[in-house]
Amino acid sequence: MKIAVAQCAPALGAFKRNLEMHREWIASATATGAKLVVFPELSLTGYYLKDLAADVACAADDPRLGPIAAASRDIDVIAGFVERSKDAKLHVAQGYWSGGALRHVHRKVYLPTYGIFDDGRYFGPGEAFTTFESAVGTAGLAICEDLWHLSVPYLYAVGGATVIISPSASPGRGVAEGGDLGTAASCRMMDQFYAQYLTTYIVFANRVGHEDGIGFWGGSEVVAPDGTVAGRAKEFEEELLTAEIDPALVARERARNPLLRDERPELVFAALARRMGLRVTE
Repeated sequence: MKIAVAQCAPALGAFKRNLEMHREWIASATATGAKLVVFPELSLTGYYLKDLAADVACAADDPRLGPIAAASRDIDVIAGFVERSKDAKLHVAQGYWSGGALRHVHRKVYLPTYGIFDDGRYFGPGEAFTTFESAVGTAGLAICEDLWHLSVPYLYAVGGATVIISPSASPGRGVAEGGDLGTAASCRMMDQFYAQYLTTYIVFANRVGHEDGIGFWGGSEVVAPDGTVAGRAKEFEEELLTAEIDPALVARERARNPLLRDERPELVFAALARRMGLRVTE
């Protein structure tokens, strides 16, 4: 099954302009025969919104998202927006549209508020990591910082996910040994580790462009459950990346390397419960 990643450069605070951009990328992805197209974090609004967040926020069922729903009749779509919940909180959200309707929403749980990041000042955290059925298999969404927490891909993998999708707005920072971009080296190592040891596909969908003097480095990639790179986009350039998702490869790797089969999540739960002072019944 073919998946597409739209490594694009959203315009900050320009919802209508970004919506039109989505239509163009969706059309291009559809033409490749892909079953699903994934956009980066906050693809409909831009990332460093600050006080603009409330201006571009919308409910998950807002008519402004109607064109995305309509486009999903031809190809499933994962896109990022600022969600205003029923209790008026703002969330960094990623929606999954299929067959003309919104099927799943993930709210970013881990909001980085350090260094050049200020998510926690403007947004409320999500509260759940829930798998859902996608065009490329049972999936879980981990928005940018979510993926940097070990428990997140673990929870998705033991919950049945064969694909973990990480829409991101990752700025380029630092220089690694050998002259490579430090951020790229860290992300690629993380993607390969999770893919190989959890025997899942990892889909890293990063953006490009500049906001407030910060450059987003791109480098989107799809890593297979054997640790090989199924596809990788260029750095700092817009690109439609396509790659194949093979459920048979997941099955073969899980038979060859049955770490998930032998995992004991009940022991993890019991250890955490004791650490939190909760009573555990043996």
